[in-house]
Amino acid sequence: MTDWKPEVAVVGAGAMGCLFGGLLAEGGLDVTLIDVWQEHVDRINRDGLRMLGYGGDRSIPVRATTDPSGMEPVDVLFVQCKAPYTQDAVRRVLHLLRDDSVAISFQNGLGNEENIGEVTGMERVLGGVTAQGAAVEGPGAVRNFGNLPTHIGEMGGGVSERAERIAAALDRAGLQSSAVADVRQAIWKKLLANIAISPTSAIANMTIKQVFAVPELRETAFEALDEAVEVARAEGIDLNAAETREVIDQIAGPEGTGDNKSSLCVDILNRRPCEIDVINGAVVRLSRKHDIPTPVNKTLVAAVKALESRYLN
Repeated sequence: MTDWKPEVAVVGAGAMGCLFGGLLAEGGLDVTLIDVWQEHVDRINRDGLRMLGYGGDRSIPVRATTDPSGMEPVDVLFVQCKAPYTQDAVRRVLHLLRDDSVAISFQNGLGNEENIGEVTGMERVLGGVTAQGAAVEGPGAVRNFGNLPTHIGEMGGGVSERAERIAAALDRAGLQSSAVADVRQAIWKKLLANIAISPTSAIANMTIKQVFAVPELRETAFEALDEAVEVARAEGIDLNAAETREVIDQIAGPEGTGDNKSSLCVDILNRRPCEIDVINGAVVRLSRKHDIPTPVNKTLVAAVKALESRYLN
C-alpha cells in the first residue's frame, strides 16, 4: 500500500524527538510523544507543539504523555532519549511493540541499537541516522534548524522491504527519509561528525558555526575525526576523512544546522549526564582493542568529563 500511514510513538520528546514527531504529525501520521517532563507534555497537549525556525513558526497538534502504560501498540517506535537512559526507557514502552513493530534509534553514538535489542530482540530494531538539527526553546517549543536527510536500515545490512516501506511513509509525511543498504556505515559517518562537533561545541560553549570559525578548534576537531576514521577502518567500516569533512561542511554551512550548539553542549549547560561515553569515548575504547593511539579524543573526553564533574556526584 503506497498510502500506508504508520502509527508512531516517540520515546524522548526532547529536541529531535519533538522535531521528528511534530513534522510527522503535521504530515498526517498518528503520533504520540512520550517524555518525563510534565510541564512540557502539558503545554503540548494544551497548545500544540510550537515549531519555530525553518519552515515558519507554527503550532502543531500532537498527543503527548508522561504515562505510556495505557497506550495501544504502534507500528514504529522512535527511540530519541539520551543514551544513558535507553534500556530503562524502552522497558517502559515494550508493550507498544507487536511482533511486526519496529524500534528505530536516532540517538547519538555507538551501541544504542544493541542496547535496544537486548530489551526488544534485535529482529525488531532498525538503525537510523539524521543530519537534522533542533533545539528545545522551552516547554512545548522546539526550533528547527533546517531540512537535511534521514536514513534508516537493517543492522545486518541490505535494503529490506520493511525499511523501504517505513522510509517511504516518513518521507511522504514530510521527514526527508530513505532506506540504505549499510546503515552501520551511516551511523559511523554521523558518529564522525559528532566526534568533531559535540565535544568542541561543549567545551567552548559555542554553536557549530562558531566552532569551525576558530582555526585552532577546527584543527582539533579534524584531528579527532582522523583518529576516529583509523579506528573505523580497523573495525571494518569503509570510511574516509574527506567524506566526513563534506558532511561537517554541510552542517556548518549556510544551508545546514550550524546555528545550534551540540546536544552534548546543551546537556552540559543544563547540568545533565551527557553522551561523551558513546561518542568520543566509544572511539577511545575501540582504539584500545586495535592498539591505535587516540590522544586528541582522549583529551576531549577528559575535558568534557571535567565539565560534568562540576555538577555530577
